[in-house]
Amino acid sequence: MVEVVGIRFKKAGKVYYFDPDGLKIEEGQCAIVETARGVEFGSVVKGNTLVKDQEVFQPLKKVMRVATEEDKKQEEEDKIKEQEAFVICEEKINKHKLVMKLVDVEITFDHNKLIFYFTSDGRVDFRELVKELAAVFRTRIELRQIGVRDEAKMLNGIGICGRSLCCATFLGDFTPVSIKMAKEQNLSLNPTKISGICGRLMCCLKYEEDVYEELNKNLPNVGDTISTPDGTGDILSVNVLMQQVKAVVRKKENDPPTIGFYKVEEIEVIRAKKAKKQPQPDQIKKTVVKENANADILDLDLED
Repeated sequence: MVEVVGIRFKKAGKVYYFDPDGLKIEEGQCAIVETARGVEFGSVVKGNTLVKDQEVFQPLKKVMRVATEEDKKQEEEDKIKEQEAFVICEEKINKHKLVMKLVDVEITFDHNKLIFYFTSDGRVDFRELVKELAAVFRTRIELRQIGVRDEAKMLNGIGICGRSLCCATFLGDFTPVSIKMAKEQNLSLNPTKISGICGRLMCCLKYEEDVYEELNKNLPNVGDTISTPDGTGDILSVNVLMQQVKAVVRKKENDPPTIGFYKVEEIEVIRAKKAKKQPQPDQIKKTVVKENANADILDLDLED
């Protein structure tokens, strides 16, 4: 077991572990730590605690000190400087007519680096921009291209549910989301209804996925032929949460069809829906994939 403290650098950022180095640090305090980007100011979200060796990456960096009132005051002043740097950088971008959108600016606590986050659809030649920014701020300049999900996380907004975005409120990491999740939950596959303001599939599709996967194990598929208390029929639709199917059934072969709703316990699958015939290997057409000219575009997903 290793003694660590959990520190977060953004409201909904990832929690990083640091060595308390003998200090007694409580949740809610602020601390000064050294990171790969330089000296940073962070909030303690987990006080001194023991975790398994497998949960941390050695060697752990040590906490330099618990933040003082002067440190907190400097952090507030740095926020103002970041806003000023944002305005200046936007002016330089417009001056050079660069096709890029500035999203956020961060300055390290030791003022050794100024980081500008931006989005762009393609490659951007910002060499002249970096030179001018370095001349203005007299420090190291880093321009980092980010994806649309990271942009939404930084800027925040209101989702279609009427609440603040999950990624900007409490989600520390982005989890993979697929269209299969929407299908399993019987949601409309209309992109405008299952996509967030970032244009990607909504993160909340993942929340109930495990439950739907478990419930779907007990349900037959649409089109399956089943035996019911009212006769034999074909499934028209399924209700996952109610564990119920809707089917068109006939008591006898020549009887008129009727629509009925049946619990999973009341039915038995007689014949599964026929699967589509798989093409033979020699019938599969070979396609030539053209190399994407923009494949080397930098598109980073931030961890914090």
